[in-house]
Amino acid sequence: MIGPDTGHTLWTGESVARDPRRGRRDRALDRQVVALALPALGALVAEPLFVLVDSAVVGRLGTAPLAGLALASTVLLTVVGLCVFLAYATTAAVARRLGAGDLRGAMTLGVDGLWLAAGLGVVLGAGVGLAAPWLVTVLGADGDVARHAVAYLRWSAPGLPGMLVVLASTGALRGLQDTRTPLWVAAGGAVLNAALSVTLVLGAGMGIAGSGLGTSLAQLSMAGALTAVVVRGARRAGAPLRPAVAGIRSNIRAGAPLLARTLSLRAAILLTVVVATGLGPVALAGHQVVNAVWALTAFALDALAIAAQALVGHALGAGDVDRTRAVLRRTLQWGTGAGVVLGVAVATVAGVLPAAFSPDPQVRSAVTAGLLVAAVCLPVAGWVFVLDGVLIGAGDGRYLAGAGMLTLAAYVPVAWAVATWATGGAAGLAWLWAAFAGVFMAARAVVTGLRARGSRWMVVGA
Repeated sequence: MIGPDTGHTLWTGESVARDPRRGRRDRALDRQVVALALPALGALVAEPLFVLVDSAVVGRLGTAPLAGLALASTVLLTVVGLCVFLAYATTAAVARRLGAGDLRGAMTLGVDGLWLAAGLGVVLGAGVGLAAPWLVTVLGADGDVARHAVAYLRWSAPGLPGMLVVLASTGALRGLQDTRTPLWVAAGGAVLNAALSVTLVLGAGMGIAGSGLGTSLAQLSMAGALTAVVVRGARRAGAPLRPAVAGIRSNIRAGAPLLARTLSLRAAILLTVVVATGLGPVALAGHQVVNAVWALTAFALDALAIAAQALVGHALGAGDVDRTRAVLRRTLQWGTGAGVVLGVAVATVAGVLPAAFSPDPQVRSAVTAGLLVAAVCLPVAGWVFVLDGVLIGAGDGRYLAGAGMLTLAAYVPVAWAVATWATGGAAGLAWLWAAFAGVFMAARAVVTGLRARGSRWMVVGA
């Protein structure tokens, strides 16, 4: 594709020979991508450690408490996952203002994002606490499992404002090109959560309620630490700390399309689980393992997408179209390359990893088949993740919302075909992952790739 302003090729390296400056620019961009992506990856990995540590501690209480935790944590992670727009929208808006040289405006948007997150967190926290019995009943729990799930939800619900403030403050700091502070705070929060979980669950004898309380306290502590950093920066920049209705409304407008995009992704993931369930217990058990490995690789690709968000937002805010194109090209190379490396790694372990998860030879065979299909599709996933980050950084949420619904519509009949005609076991799981990691990701690659080939998404200025 030929850029309308420069005549340079975006998708290949053809122009490197004509412009020796590109090599130097690429090396500089590489350093920036690494500096942003590595700490972001650390912060992303720290969050799942909360659930992992809680699972290890609560598991000592017995099967029913652990099952209750699994159910309750699913509810919490879904709520928080749907609110990820608080981070994405804030990153894009703050980076754009910073690129335009308006630090005061950038910090004002960051503060407004914190107020929105806190208010939304209070409402959702109260809702989860009050609706906890109904939520676990809808999800099919009863007896001791339901009782433990309700206890965890009610003790962890007060931490929801903290969880959402962490998202918004992390987004603001990413927009300011700072991914290290969220990393250190996330690491400290993980350590604090582990200590509180052991102390309250086992030491104080609170049971699963202690795990929920520990999570709340850890998340609120993280929110306090990150808020202090943002507030200190806002004061230095002379930005107001009071909530501004116009600013909060602007954050809502920017976040609403990203919420719709996230809903489409969650719907596709849920549909995949439903189809796996219909394929039988072997396919469902295998899907759990394959999905866990896929989620782990997604952290690395998400970290690159975060770097792309920050760099694209900053470049567009500065009105630098050439730099925006350079960031697009280089981060796509990073994303695709990372997908290839991760794909090779997953394919390499596909034959031996299943033994760590199941003694059943049928489940092992299904896991191997699913992992091999996922491995082949990871380069496309790397492309998709980075393009998502680029367009989010550009504030192109409306297009992403529409694209999300379009790709979901394309995926539904394919998933239905797998559910209708595929057999269970390894073959069924392979077909399901070919549908999700192959067809669904390819559809996302097409719609985002077509958008990136044009220039309508590159709106410059603050």
